[in-house]
Amino acid sequence: MTSTEAFLAELRAGMADLATPSRVFVAAGRFTEPDPDLPELAARIRAVLAEVAADEEWRRFIPGYVPPPVPEICAALEPLEPAEAAPFLARLATVDLYWPTHLHMPVEAAERTADRVVRLLGPECSWWTNHDDAGGAVNGLTTIFDSVLAGTDGTHYAVALQVADD
Repeated sequence: MTSTEAFLAELRAGMADLATPSRVFVAAGRFTEPDPDLPELAARIRAVLAEVAADEEWRRFIPGYVPPPVPEICAALEPLEPAEAAPFLARLATVDLYWPTHLHMPVEAAERTADRVVRLLGPECSWWTNHDDAGGAVNGLTTIFDSVLAGTDGTHYAVALQVADD
């Protein structure tokens, strides 16, 4: 296994460790496009949203849902400071959006894994979320509660999306 393959395997494994069936959906990989930027990252977010739309549990809550086009996803995203990425990713993997007292996984395990993923992508990684902390709002990407965090080092990407409904 080459170092690139090992890196990608570790990134994918870390993200998979943060996934929860039908609640926290993840993706990680290597871009195939030359010079990927925010639209390519938004396309990966859109693919994760499509997984939610296809998930048997969620189809009943969002019948007929089609993920927004890439430009709308781009418009919904706000930059997140790299230092905030690991704590945000750990919260996204653990704390339920609708029932904050319910945890999807042990906090310590999520924190360790989120730290590892963020370290892998490096300090120059760009992180994006649909949360506007300055305005205290979430730019929803679905018709239900959702929270997304996506990062890219310009070659690789990681996406985590949690969904919830009341």
